[in-house]
Amino acid sequence: MEFKDCQALILAPTRELAQQIQKVVLALGDYMNITCHACIGGNRVNDDIRRLESGVQVVVGTPGRVYDMLQRRVLQSKNIKILVLDEADEMLKEGFKEQIYNIFMLMPENIQTILLSATMPSDILEVTTKFMTDPIKILVKKEELTLDGIQQFYIDVHREDYKFDTLCDLYATMSITKAVIFCNTRRKVEILTKNMTDRDFTVSAI
Repeated sequence: MEFKDCQALILAPTRELAQQIQKVVLALGDYMNITCHACIGGNRVNDDIRRLESGVQVVVGTPGRVYDMLQRRVLQSKNIKILVLDEADEMLKEGFKEQIYNIFMLMPENIQTILLSATMPSDILEVTTKFMTDPIKILVKKEELTLDGIQQFYIDVHREDYKFDTLCDLYATMSITKAVIFCNTRRKVEILTKNMTDRDFTVSAI
């Protein structure tokens, strides 16, 4: 691809997810000389500006930083052909709604828009009504998988800061020799690993 202006814009709710998407794009485009940059909070604004001014074909980022780059006119939208919202329901839930709407307003009229969402709340339907023409809905059937001998239960802890003590209580009351704990961000993995190590648990982060 010789044309160096941004042609695809991908929005994600977290910097960790944006970085993961960037890695996938670079891997897929390795033999096509596709350039991709992640515009995320935590990076220096001047670094983003320099990278975008040098020419990037795919931009991945969080709504706040992407909108900032669009407002500065460093990220040009005139040649963007596709806009992807990954985990769109999470982004609208996290309070990015106004920024996402503002980004839509800056996009070309004939842009192709893709919304990826685990659920279809009213906010998602509102986006499809306002910014999409005759959208096609692709619903993936949820496969229920239940393994013999596996029991499933959950604990409503009400607050985020109650989770760790609840987890420690589980280990104190149940006979658990091995377990896999999933977190939704790399930062949470790092914090949980440190906290559990401080409590003398043997932990390895992946």
